Amino acid sequence: MVETGHNHDVRAEVMAVILNISKSLAKDKKGALFVIAEREKIAGNFRPHYPQLQFSGNILSKGMDAVVEKLATLDGGMIFTPDGVLIAYGSRILKSETLLGYGTKHAAAKGITSYDKTATAVLVSEESGWIKVFQKGEIVLETDAVDIEPSTLEKVSSFLTNKDMALLASAGLAAAVGLGGAVLIVGGAYMVVKTAGEVISSTLKKEKPR
Repeated sequence: MVETGHNHDVRAEVMAVILNISKSLAKDKKGALFVIAEREKIAGNFRPHYPQLQFSGNILSKGMDAVVEKLATLDGGMIFTPDGVLIAYGSRILKSETLLGYGTKHAAAKGITSYDKTATAVLVSEESGWIKVFQKGEIVLETDAVDIEPSTLEKVSSFLTNKDMALLASAGLAAAVGLGGAVLIVGGAYMVVKTAGEVISSTLKKEKPR
């Protein structure tokens, strides 16, 4: 991912909050689309369905996660800057690329991340209850609705925002991820990287209470 002036820790925290909200929505089989993009790059590439309704805030602010979870169920996507500022909600993404066998949210997620190589899209499928993360037009992570251990969520969020292989090395997956595989988190307990010719799995260690 291209470096920006944003603090890496803040960007990873924003990603973690969005993934947690996505987990909650997935459990209730509610669909949603989140786009994380630089304000200047997303400008002109979305159209609000509800222009008369104005709301702003930062997803990291206290209580905003509950607000975002409600707004995410409106038709259209939610757009945030990498440091968590809400740009728009209930918006149609104008960049779209068909993903065979899937609907408009998948097309929007693929399209906007193909257009803006620094953007990330997080999609929650109301049909399957699965969450998919898109970067550069590709699905880079899929996970079910089961909660992820906080330590694992932190590593995954940092990897998605910073591409720091060292964060996943402890799970024995860094080399495989480097080959361009997609990360799967199933049941909150396993991380699997699918590469061209192999499947590597590793049990994720849960933190012991102190």
